[in-house]
Amino acid sequence: MNKLFHTWLTNEFPQNYILRKPLTGSLIIALFFFIFVVLYKPLGAHESMGLSYTATMAIYCLIAAAAVFGFVKLIKHTGIFSDKSKWTFLKEVTSILLILLGLGLVIYLAAFLLEPPAERWNLATFLDSLTHAFLIGIIPFTFFTALAYHHWLNQHTYTYRTSPEGDAEAFPEEEMIHIQSRLKKEKLSFYPSQLLYAESDSNYVNFYLTLEEQVKKKVIRNSIGDIEEQLDNIPYIFRTHRAFLVNLKKIRQKKGNASGYSLKLENTEASIPVARQKIKAFNDQIDRYHS
Repeated sequence: MNKLFHTWLTNEFPQNYILRKPLTGSLIIALFFFIFVVLYKPLGAHESMGLSYTATMAIYCLIAAAAVFGFVKLIKHTGIFSDKSKWTFLKEVTSILLILLGLGLVIYLAAFLLEPPAERWNLATFLDSLTHAFLIGIIPFTFFTALAYHHWLNQHTYTYRTSPEGDAEAFPEEEMIHIQSRLKKEKLSFYPSQLLYAESDSNYVNFYLTLEEQVKKKVIRNSIGDIEEQLDNIPYIFRTHRAFLVNLKKIRQKKGNASGYSLKLENTEASIPVARQKIKAFNDQIDRYHS
């Protein structure tokens, strides 16, 4: 039983929307909190000095949104929580509890500025703030976690057989690609069969190539749009997302549904997204190279 429980906690689990999109998620939190406290006036909430109840709650909700945004960003850049591709149920629950703990602390401190003078510097009041933050905050977090899990369960996974391409010497019939940089001072050359994918990175594009039986990263200054134009004559190089170009022949797994796909390529554990608006064209193209 303990082994089964441990497996369940550490198995792959989808990250909920608030954690994936902290800016939008924090605004959703603010809106939910505001509607909740205005409609139900819970937990003895009242107006602050010189402000109406509605204005007071609006300020609290904006503070809560800023706190959620800040703590989500902090957690996502901290140790074991930084790798989205290795997300588990245990990480999901732990991160939510840490965010709600931080939210309760921020609300407790904010009350010193907004509430009428009172004897607030005590453990009971602090625990009240933590409890209230948890009771209200757990509702949207639980909703989005359940929604992400339901969406995840309805995903479909397809596995493809990839060709043994990769060594340029084995494909003398291929024409070498020459990628120009915007500065015209550098050039990247490779054979189409060597390309796994290219990823936009600010003013640069990172190319992931199979060279000498290893995946190597090559960087050139350019935009992904310009690279797409330079590779336009190669039909199996496909723009899956605003930031990614993928060699369709190198795809070994497709997971997802009508909302979008996540791709796995040979010789790498990178997860490549396929945007929703690209799905139809992607499906039409990939079937040509994987029967």
